[in-house]
Amino acid sequence: MKQKNILPPLVIAILLALLTTSLAPRENKEQEKPITGFTLQSSRQQRSLEARLASIPQPSMCRSYLRYLTQEPHIAGTERNYQLALFVRDKFKEFGLDEVSLAEYQVLLSYPKEIVVEMVAPKPYRATLREHNYFSDQRSDDSLVSIGFNAYSSSGEVTAPLVYANGGNPEDYDQLLEMGIDIKGKVSLVRYSMPYSYRGFKALTAQKRGAAALLIYSDPMEDGYIKGKVYPYGPWGPESHLQRGGIPFDFIAPGDPLTPGWASLKDARRLKPEESEILPTIISVPMSYKDARPLLENLAGPEAPEGWQGGLPFTYHTGPGPTTVHLKVEMDNRICSIWNVIGEIKGNLLPEDMVIVGNHRDAWVYGAVDPSSGTASLLELARALGTLRQEGIHPKRSIILANWDAEEFTLTGSTEWGEENAAELKKRAVAYLNVDSACSGSNFGTNAVPSLKDLLPVITEEVIDPNTGKTIYQVWKETVEKEGGKSLVNTRLGSGSDYTVFLNFVGMPIIDMSFTGPYGVYHSRYDDFYWMSHFGDPDFRYMPTMSAIWGIAALRLANAEILPFDYTAYGENIALYLKELAKEAEKSGNKVEFKPLQERVERFISIASKLNLKIEKILASGDPTPGEKVDLINRCLMKVERDFTHPDGIPGRPWFKHLIYAPRFTYAAEVLPGITEALREGDETRAQGQIELLAQALQQAAHTIEQALEHLP
Repeated sequence: MKQKNILPPLVIAILLALLTTSLAPRENKEQEKPITGFTLQSSRQQRSLEARLASIPQPSMCRSYLRYLTQEPHIAGTERNYQLALFVRDKFKEFGLDEVSLAEYQVLLSYPKEIVVEMVAPKPYRATLREHNYFSDQRSDDSLVSIGFNAYSSSGEVTAPLVYANGGNPEDYDQLLEMGIDIKGKVSLVRYSMPYSYRGFKALTAQKRGAAALLIYSDPMEDGYIKGKVYPYGPWGPESHLQRGGIPFDFIAPGDPLTPGWASLKDARRLKPEESEILPTIISVPMSYKDARPLLENLAGPEAPEGWQGGLPFTYHTGPGPTTVHLKVEMDNRICSIWNVIGEIKGNLLPEDMVIVGNHRDAWVYGAVDPSSGTASLLELARALGTLRQEGIHPKRSIILANWDAEEFTLTGSTEWGEENAAELKKRAVAYLNVDSACSGSNFGTNAVPSLKDLLPVITEEVIDPNTGKTIYQVWKETVEKEGGKSLVNTRLGSGSDYTVFLNFVGMPIIDMSFTGPYGVYHSRYDDFYWMSHFGDPDFRYMPTMSAIWGIAALRLANAEILPFDYTAYGENIALYLKELAKEAEKSGNKVEFKPLQERVERFISIASKLNLKIEKILASGDPTPGEKVDLINRCLMKVERDFTHPDGIPGRPWFKHLIYAPRFTYAAEVLPGITEALREGDETRAQGQIELLAQALQQAAHTIEQALEHLP
């Protein structure tokens, strides 16, 4: 009889990891540094575990997932998207996750019934609002692809003169007024990216200015032939591509428009649509430049400013006249079920503590990049963690894998889940790690709270870039330096993806990451399997690489003896934001007193620095302190981010509770939002009140760090 294999599971894992791994080799293990948050001994075990995890994700698996995910359109609330929820659920179960469930919510979604855009003067033209199918044999039922529409557009009918308004931002309408052109009562035609601003902000701006309707088109200057070869010969958008999308004002409150701040469960209290602050009252339709061209070509009026000229082969004019358009929009807004898929790998020491990794599933059409590349990476991460579990390897803390629904409408699935579970998340959540689109190319980038800004640079030093053989970190650094960037990690956090509820409503540290490249088919039917397999990730190597980076980050947070949050870095970032704001206030003549707040920031940095030094010393000793004390220290470290929130939120937007970060209405980052917005409006009294609130928050955060220090020898 042969002797049974009695090697411990971790030893087996280490041996397997040595056979195949995407981690960079370590040339001198004697000089190997401990991982932040780990002792040297536990660092060695952790690195072996990470090597094993990184060896599991495979290109062939990601290709298989993506092929299935992109077979049909899967807008939130449809049968196909529900079937994909079941697919993800069943894969999670197959991979051996400990617990898998569907979280269902009933939310307001928005679909088109009838949309007509036509030029009635100086000559007739009816926009198709559809995209050309280059592969007639590729789709069995082309009718599944929707016409171009903007979710939550108002319904209505209007005939009015057209005005070209560049990017549709406030300064564009101001410039038109200076030229003697008022948008009131007219149809505004705007570009998506001059400069970029969220389409919902364009809708709000046009609505405030009294426009009769809003048309948003994709100009070839931004994402078409001016950039390079177009689909199906290159990655940029062809003439009929159009960018679908929602236009709710979710910079006021994301999630279901009828349940702002509470979960949209079956029996939830709901606002009437007319009571919602985030539903627009303006008619809006997206267009391709093929459909926009006849409208623009026939415009007269003043020549558009030089900066407004686009990529079409004629001189752009602003109008009004003689172009007149007729729009008819009938939307079907109704309560629908959506389904998040939630899987869990149970921690073996601190199972109630959780590290959450998440990506959304719903797409406007096929969604190969956005979001299915991220879903493919999530599935391979689930398979990798499930494999480790089957080998007897469990993380210390639990890892939650979440596949969100209805992100495209208004970050809906993640927001509803976050609102429902906010109390538990505040007590036990370590961090949220987000991947929306895993890859549209090979350039790595990330956003993170300052306390976690050093996590991914360190991790990517150990992961090999599939194209170059260098580390991801080396390629990342070279790319940023070539583009003139100063920092690898963006720590100025806006919105636009599923991390929003965790950072801005709950107060959790977050990381958001992706691989990017030339990508001109965003939210169009051309974001499909063909595009990905020819331009985005032809060899399907960056999706599994993302799984490896994502998984290593999750395991480091799940297994850390002392959580690797750097609050000195956080304090230094706040000090920088404050310095910039004080300078701006002085320039604009606002008389507010920043000194007490500056003193609080300095004290916070000083105390955080002491904590960092003590933690380093303890971990270097090889014995962090007794388990109960370590747990108390980690509780304090988890609480600091919550201390930066206020239950009343920021003025005018109470859903957004974080005092350091909020999105502008454009989705771009707004740092120190309560103070910044008050100063922008010239309200010194409110600004001073917001300064005092932030000072109190920093005092509380410093006190929390002092409590952690008390538990350290």
